[in-house]
Formats: sequence, C-alpha cells, structure tokens
Amino acid sequence: MADDGLNIALRFGLYVSMAALFGVAVFGLYALRLTEKFAYFERQYVIFTATVSVLSLILSVASMLVLAKAMSGAESYSELTIHLLGMVITGTDMGLAWVLRMVALLACVIVVASSGARFHYGLLAAFSAVALATLAWSGHAAMNDGVQGTLHLVSDIAHLFAAGAWVGALFSFVMLALMKPSLYPDAPTVLSKTANGFAQFGTVIVVTLMSTGIANYLLIIGPSIKGLVATQYGMLLSVKLALFTGMLALATANRFFLGPRVEQAMQAGKHEEAVSLLRRSLLTETALVVLVIACVAWLGVLAPTQRSLA
Repeated sequence: MADDGLNIALRFGLYVSMAALFGVAVFGLYALRLTEKFAYFERQYVIFTATVSVLSLILSVASMLVLAKAMSGAESYSELTIHLLGMVITGTDMGLAWVLRMVALLACVIVVASSGARFHYGLLAAFSAVALATLAWSGHAAMNDGVQGTLHLVSDIAHLFAAGAWVGALFSFVMLALMKPSLYPDAPTVLSKTANGFAQFGTVIVVTLMSTGIANYLLIIGPSIKGLVATQYGMLLSVKLALFTGMLALATANRFFLGPRVEQAMQAGKHEEAVSLLRRSLLTETALVVLVIACVAWLGVLAPTQRSLA
C-alpha cells in the first residue's frame, strides 16, 4: 500500500512538472506572436522551466526505481541491482519509453542552460513534447495491443499535449498576474494581450481534450455509462469530469468577461481591480487543474473493472 501511495505521488509530480514544462514552452511561442513585450519576462520563464526540467528528471529516476521494485517482486529497494534495472529498462515498453523520456529531459536542461539573448521556446517545446508523450506508456493506453493499442496511445498522447498546453498556459498566466506592476510595469499589458489572444488556441485545446477524453473512455470502459457509478475508477473519473467542468466555466469567464475587462481597464488607466479579479480566477482554475491531475495520477493505477466498495 505504501508503494501504491508513492507511485501515485510520483505520477502526480511527473504529470504536473512535465505538463507545465511543455505548456509553458508552447505558451511562450504563442505569446511572442501576440506581443514582443513577453520577451521582457524570459528570465522568469527560464528559471521556471529549468526547475521543472530538473524536477522531472529526479521524479523519473524515482519512478523507475518504484517500477523495477514492483516488477521484480523485491522486498526492498536495496535488493535492486544494476542487472535487474537493466532488464526492466531494456525489456519492457515502459522502460524504453523511460529512456526516451530521460534523453528528452536532458535535452530540455541543455536548451534551458544554453539560453542566451533569446530563449529557445521552439526547441524546448519539441523536446518536452517527446518527454510528455512517454507518459502514455505508464497508463491504461499501454494495456491494448494491435490497432486498438495504437489508437489508444495516439489518443492518449493527443490528450496529454492538450492538457499540457492548458496547464502551461495557466502557470504562465498566473506568473504574469502575480508580478508586481511596480517591478514589472509591462506585466499587466502582456497579461491582457495574452489572455485575450489565447481564445482561439484555447478552443482547440478544449475540443481536443473532450474528443480524446471520450475516445479514451470508450477504449477503456466501453460504450456504457454504468462504469461511471459501478466502479471505483468510474467514480473517480466522475470527480475528474466535475472538476474539469469547473475549469471550463472559469476559462469561459476569463475569455468573455474578465480578460476583456482587463483590456478595457488598461485603456482607462485603472487596471488594478480588473487584474485582481482575473488573478483570483486564474488561481482558482489552477487549483482545480492540480486536483484534476491528482485524479489522473490515481486513475492510472486503478483497474477500470474493479467494483466500488460501496
């Protein structure tokens, strides 16, 4: 049971850190097209991406140790040997995906460490996308073979990319919203332009999440809604969907009300209250996405057919 809890905690940490890494890089690419002033804040984003890159590496090493212990039946981590770890890494799909992830994350660290006058958001987005995609092999997407297995992996990877883009956008918006205007006078302007300019991309994210989410549900549980109430997996999935609905409501409010309000307030020269309202909404939405990721981390270790204890 202790290892189950540790596995869920590591999955949670990996999903948060790697989704944020990919999403912030994608947001940086998009934000620079909306306003060149976003480049003024690259130092903050370099620090953030460096932190989550290193954290993802550490968590990935820890997750491999947990996986090797579980697959080998070892009683303790001290029983794990290099030979045993090598067998798990080279002899399983999850192990090979882990190797690819480590290479991609090391590439991310190199990109961040070598950033000079201009941060390479494109390279970081590419390498972090590879790393994020490998998480598909650590969940239910890897349980099927053949065409169905391939479709499930493709759907899950698309779901991961869309989720990562949303998570990274939220983290980026929150960083901008928390910057003090006295120290970063251009932060409110950049927040306004990016919040209002993100709408079209945000729509693509939501549509992708919903379509791949439905596809994943059908591939895991099948064409029945009974699984949402009859199994522990389904009940937790229902909680996740409720949290997602809350995120969607807040994102809609940001898009149609709070974002435009900041833009209008900027034109009037009094933006403090409008930025404060948007900041609170973004923080709430970020809290919800953290809870959603916690559900995802737990769902990945549950058997879809396991009956609810109730």
